[in-house]
Amino acid sequence: MPDPQREQPQPGRLRSGLPGEHREAAALLAAGIARARSGTGGVVLLRGATGTGRTSVLEAAVEAAAAQGMRVLRARCAPGYAAGPFAAVLQLLDPVVALERPDPAGDEREQAALLWRILHAHASASPMLLAVDDVHLADGPSYRWLVEAARHVGRLPLPVLLAVTERSQYDIEPPAPGFTHTLSPALVTTHTLVPLTPSSAARLVRAEHPDAPAEWIGTCARAGAGSPLLLRALLDDLGAVLPRRCAGRAPADAEGTRGYAPADEPSTLSHLPAGDPRTPSRLPAGDLLTPGPGPAPCYPPVPETSAALYPGSYPAAVHWWLDSAGPATAEVARVLAVLEEGDGAVGRATGDPGGPPAGLLAGVAGADPARVAGWLTAMTGLGVLRPGPDGHPRYAHPLLRDAVLTGVPEARRRAVHRAAAAALLHRGAPTGTVARQLLLSGPVGAPWAPAVLRDAAALALREARSDQAVMFLRRALEEPLPEDHRQRILTELGSLECAGREPSAGMSRLTEALRLHGTPQDRVRAAVALGTALAGRGRTRAAVEVLRTVDGQLSGHPDLGAALQTASALLSDQDQTVRQDVYRCLSDTAERSPELVGPAARALLVRYAATAALTSAQDAMRQVRALLAEPAHPLTEPFLLGTAAAVAQWADELDEADRLVDRGLAGQRPDLLHPMHAALLNTRADLAAARGEYAQLPAERPAPAHGPSNVHAVTLIALVETGRTQEARRLADGFDLREAPDSWELNRFLYARGTQRAAAGDTAGALHDFLECGRRQTARDVVSPVVTPWRSAAAECRLALGSPREALTLAEEELRLARVWGTPRTVGRALRVLGTVTGGRRGLLLADEAVQLLTDAPPAAQGELVSALLAQGRQLTAAGERARARECLRTAAQRAERLGAVRLRTLAEEALREGGARRPATARTGSGSLTGSELRIARLAADGRTNTEIAGLLHLARRTVETHLTSTYRKLGIRRRAELRQALNGD
Repeated sequence: MPDPQREQPQPGRLRSGLPGEHREAAALLAAGIARARSGTGGVVLLRGATGTGRTSVLEAAVEAAAAQGMRVLRARCAPGYAAGPFAAVLQLLDPVVALERPDPAGDEREQAALLWRILHAHASASPMLLAVDDVHLADGPSYRWLVEAARHVGRLPLPVLLAVTERSQYDIEPPAPGFTHTLSPALVTTHTLVPLTPSSAARLVRAEHPDAPAEWIGTCARAGAGSPLLLRALLDDLGAVLPRRCAGRAPADAEGTRGYAPADEPSTLSHLPAGDPRTPSRLPAGDLLTPGPGPAPCYPPVPETSAALYPGSYPAAVHWWLDSAGPATAEVARVLAVLEEGDGAVGRATGDPGGPPAGLLAGVAGADPARVAGWLTAMTGLGVLRPGPDGHPRYAHPLLRDAVLTGVPEARRRAVHRAAAAALLHRGAPTGTVARQLLLSGPVGAPWAPAVLRDAAALALREARSDQAVMFLRRALEEPLPEDHRQRILTELGSLECAGREPSAGMSRLTEALRLHGTPQDRVRAAVALGTALAGRGRTRAAVEVLRTVDGQLSGHPDLGAALQTASALLSDQDQTVRQDVYRCLSDTAERSPELVGPAARALLVRYAATAALTSAQDAMRQVRALLAEPAHPLTEPFLLGTAAAVAQWADELDEADRLVDRGLAGQRPDLLHPMHAALLNTRADLAAARGEYAQLPAERPAPAHGPSNVHAVTLIALVETGRTQEARRLADGFDLREAPDSWELNRFLYARGTQRAAAGDTAGALHDFLECGRRQTARDVVSPVVTPWRSAAAECRLALGSPREALTLAEEELRLARVWGTPRTVGRALRVLGTVTGGRRGLLLADEAVQLLTDAPPAAQGELVSALLAQGRQLTAAGERARARECLRTAAQRAERLGAVRLRTLAEEALREGGARRPATARTGSGSLTGSELRIARLAADGRTNTEIAGLLHLARRTVETHLTSTYRKLGIRRRAELRQALNGD
């Protein structure tokens, strides 16, 4: 096995000489050589960890002594190299032992005395240097003889310098007593070599690669880990790899360029004995390249794996280091590398890397924890390890860790992770920490493993780390599981994959889950998840069929059947034909057997009646509140809450709708696909739009694979109303609606796109979108303007295009349907449009009625009030009542400013200028820009009330309070609550 520590200096290699850390040791040896030449003997012991350069310093001393005419006797002890007793001493004295050799079968004392007499006789003739490398590896008789020789040399006036090197390193197995254990300190000069400092290592690298960038040099120094052994081996490998990687980057035949030219000599370790296992294979001269003239060569990143190195001196040096440390230390080092590699792989995926503590490392490796802790400290001091972000030691560079792992089979690595997971669980480690080890352990076969992985997935979901949850659940499926447990995990994993980036894989998981025989509740969850996934991909009929099939298999479970019926009705909204069939069947069942229709399904029938203009808001809310008071099965409660929230939002009971949405979302499991989850989010977006809180709506989102969503529709309207016309156009043009599946969300987006086109002046395009929206909605029995007031919007377009008769028909029908529902916002909007279309005195009366109705309406109607004031002001201007018109328009502009409705404010200001107004319409800063609700909430917050306290005092939802405060901060130009009091008092 190669040992780069023992290399002789090569031509062109590390010509700066010994690093600074070795110079003191060299000076001690030089002084000892001088004393020996003057007739005074001595002993110098060089101690140090593997790879700190003991051999290099000793070889330099040998060269210096030989150059000064001293006789040099050398011995290199090696593991297992002992041909017999006194093998190391005979190797040392071989040049001076003539015919007289000790009898191998003789007494050790007699042999030792004979060898000492031989040495003494020759030492008397001329000064000598006895150089013994790695004395700790000497055979027993040789070791004892050398200790005794050190005692004699230190006392007798012999011209002999005994220079000995000894490995001194903290290992897991306590080492034997050192060479000087029985010697007086006065007899031996001892020096301990220290690791290379980063600056020394960098100088050594720069000596060979003067053109390399500083970052590359620093990386090499880190991979060298403070060890000349490792650093020189790395430079050997990089010197062979770099020229090939840089081939063709710099012309080598052009004058004044810098390339690489073949070296004259191969790299060898000629000083090692023939057959020494540390001798590296020789390379042909043409494979080694040395820098030549030209521009700076390229320096690709230092590899992080040993496979990228050639000829492999670095991993061979690492293995020599491990072998020198003994099996116990090697095992701890490899376990540390396995765990660190696992943490790195999992950390990159989870964003949560962490090194193993000493106790865990000791437990997995089967070592003494105290010795492991000491070893970690010692290796950190040497530079082999470095503290990681978590404070635990980690290898100084990934290449070093990979070299330690070279040859460790995958099965062994998995076993380490299994042992680590079990140890962590026993120590009470956090669930995520145990699960990260299980990700790399392979099947454990114990019940605790899938339980830990599921718990870790649930924790990841609570912290919005769905990708990690997917990893944990996939790993859980590798364990042997009962069928019902496998069904639950498949349902959870399939739900997450469908909601994420792998819907095809998720569909397969959910289909498999539905085939398994679990509890009825788990089958319903799997069916609902699969149905939701199918409907989300435009396969609504297939989704409903799945739910009906499972419903037919659940006789004796009426509550579960009700959940499936309700889910079918909700999912059928995505398809016009399927929706009609499902609701017809549901209505027939409610009439024939009302006991079979649960509260959630009856709430859906209330919602259907509201959209079909068959009930009023007051009656719908009465029915919904009664249904909410009934007991509901946990599987059907989300449907009831979500449906009730949608009806409350249409009825302008916005705070109640907020509370229902919050309850519904709180009860949703993030690891299960459920159709009501998206419905609740849609209602939340609709609530923000109803309040005119456009700044609270989501930013523009990428288009989904199957067409626009309701959130896109609401966002598009928000962009229009806040004056972000370019963004609105990009969003409106970002969909090819010809490819989008038929759904209620497409209808909402058609209405929103019509709004955008109307605002942009494309009246004909807007009319097309409004009428197409109306055609589609009517085909679905959705005729009430509470959902999409397409008739009012189309009537304004008809009027602008010169078709007042068609406009009047649309506006009158809108008012008729609006009066059925009966909320001020819906009726006021219809009155406003009908007044604009009618014109004249009757039109002005209708506008006055709209303003009066909306002025006394709840805050949800504030946006419609601005539009009504704008329409009234325009009609008053046309009627010649300019003073009253300006008052209406200024009020409209001020209210629009408070709402952040840029489009309406701009229209009001334009109408003011057209009516001859000369002064600004709005006060756009300070407390004067706040609405009454905003001002009331802001004052309570300035007094130190929390959002929860304010919500309780004013009987509002907490979310409403938060929304008003956000709007207040924007209008007042402040960023935090602490600034409220000053901002309010400063006006």
